[in-house]
Amino acid sequence: MEGPFWLSDDPQGPFPPLHLALEQPNGLLAVGGDLSPQRLLNAYSHGIFPWYSEGEPILWWSPAPRAVLFPDELHIGRSLKKRIRQHPFKVTLNHAFPEVIDACAAPRSNTEESGTWITEEMKQAYIQLHQLGHAHSVECWDENQLVGGIYGIQIGKLFCGESMFTRSNDASKIALVTLLTEFKGDEIGMMDIQMMSPHLLQLGAREISRTEYQRELARLTG
Repeated sequence: MEGPFWLSDDPQGPFPPLHLALEQPNGLLAVGGDLSPQRLLNAYSHGIFPWYSEGEPILWWSPAPRAVLFPDELHIGRSLKKRIRQHPFKVTLNHAFPEVIDACAAPRSNTEESGTWITEEMKQAYIQLHQLGHAHSVECWDENQLVGGIYGIQIGKLFCGESMFTRSNDASKIALVTLLTEFKGDEIGMMDIQMMSPHLLQLGAREISRTEYQRELARLTG
């Protein structure tokens, strides 16, 4: 059988096995469905995430190889360590989730992510997951101004990083480092970053095979 596969109307219905994901485009597995909390949690717990543009049907992905960051492999360079010691920002957890996702969705031309894929439908779906305790944000503040952050989904000891943004030098990096070393240092065994970027490669992210990813997924969410 060749995908992508159309999903049923049942939000708890099964997704196709990951090995059926297309090679081109890399990881496309299924089409359709909705962004209900049940469907999203079902997807993330099986290594699948939604990614689509406004006007398209919902597309579900599981690329291989998979970019991940293990907390014990986090690399904090000398300049970033110095910056962190200076405490340039107040860093908070779950204080401004809607504002973080809004900032991540804003068009950006000078970073590794454009943010344009975060539709209004997706915003509301992830805010609902946050209200249910499954989605989290880290915020960096310069006085009362939100200058950086990251948000994602946590299932067991897996944290699926969805997007990050920065409006001040190193703000998104400091948000990520604080997430993994302070706020949830004992609660995260692996951060799924989906697709590699130079920004995250510098922080110690690496790519793993689908087989290794599924093994880690079972270990962390079982």
